[in-house]
Amino acid sequence: MQIDKNVENDGVIFMSIKGDDKGDGTETGASKAVVSDSASASAGGSGDVTILAIESSCDETAAAVVRNGREVLSNIISSQIALHTIYGGVVPEIASRKHVEKINGCIRAALSEAGVTLEDIDVVAVTYGPGLVGALLVGVSAAKAISFAQNKPLIGVHHIEGHISANFIENKDLEPPFVCLVVSGGHSHLVVVKDYGEYEIIGQTRDDAAGEAFDKVARAIGLGYPGGPKIDAAAKEGNPEAFTFPQAKISDAEYDFSFSGLKSAVLNIINQAKMQGEELNQADVAASFQKAVVEVLVGHAIKACKEYGYDKLAIAGGVASNTALRTLMEKECAANGIKFYRPSPVLCTDNAAMIGAAAYYEYKKGVRFDLDMNAVPNLPLGDRERRFHAGKV
Repeated sequence: MQIDKNVENDGVIFMSIKGDDKGDGTETGASKAVVSDSASASAGGSGDVTILAIESSCDETAAAVVRNGREVLSNIISSQIALHTIYGGVVPEIASRKHVEKINGCIRAALSEAGVTLEDIDVVAVTYGPGLVGALLVGVSAAKAISFAQNKPLIGVHHIEGHISANFIENKDLEPPFVCLVVSGGHSHLVVVKDYGEYEIIGQTRDDAAGEAFDKVARAIGLGYPGGPKIDAAAKEGNPEAFTFPQAKISDAEYDFSFSGLKSAVLNIINQAKMQGEELNQADVAASFQKAVVEVLVGHAIKACKEYGYDKLAIAGGVASNTALRTLMEKECAANGIKFYRPSPVLCTDNAAMIGAAAYYEYKKGVRFDLDMNAVPNLPLGDRERRFHAGKV
């Protein structure tokens, strides 16, 4: 995996991500209307499908060119993380303004690196939810403008479906059905991927998402933002057995997650140490906290595969880049005869190639969006409000 980075004058990191060879090495659903089988066949066609994909759901402005769902010709990411670090988290207004500034440049760079023009593009795809509404609107507006100006089909993609589809790019043999653990700053879902674009959520968080818990604990122990990578790094120097933190089990929903009690337990340890004038080992707290989170995530995912009868398990989302999670998941999958799939760490984060991958399978099924498509900040996975956002049959 080759990552070319350039820090621009405003602190934004501009990245180009390439695989070991052209089209192999990046990560890539939505409210939809499905047309008839014959229309789908003619719409999808049997030739190559080249997709310009756009992602702007949070603080990464991204554009990519993806061919046939699994071949990435370019993947450009403009990351604002340095801008938001000083605030301890993403500031929506700042994110939206930077998207406006960066999106045209990202699209031009994606087309240039792929060696194509807008005339060569067959489909325009974009994340339309969930996410920050102002940020989403920037990407949606750009995609709709290109679709209209070039008379190209438009497809809206669910952000989490994009993360799941990241696995298809580097794992050419992966096809549904399989179980996917989606863990990010805003989501903790255990999903059965029944088919391309067909999902059943069997578990989800009752409170904090895993990534949210990482961010909050990282701030509490003085590591700062972003919490996930900082705790991952600190934990390597700590003792995961130093503290015993709770691992919540929900009696009426065995695959659901809850991390608020764990977060509170960490805060209690910190407060007790302060009141007693003791100094906590930051790395030990990080390692013990991370162990509690990872063991719950892995335990639920392995149990789901066994009880539902699946022998393929994938992970997705920003927290899927956590080294402890990847290591334990690989170990437990091997012990239970389950094939384990994961995107490269850099492709677990938000990018547009994953959106292009998800869009391809929607396109092949005959999904098309009208130009009245809007951003949906709370768009649910598996229930994408077809009557409001999809084209007519």
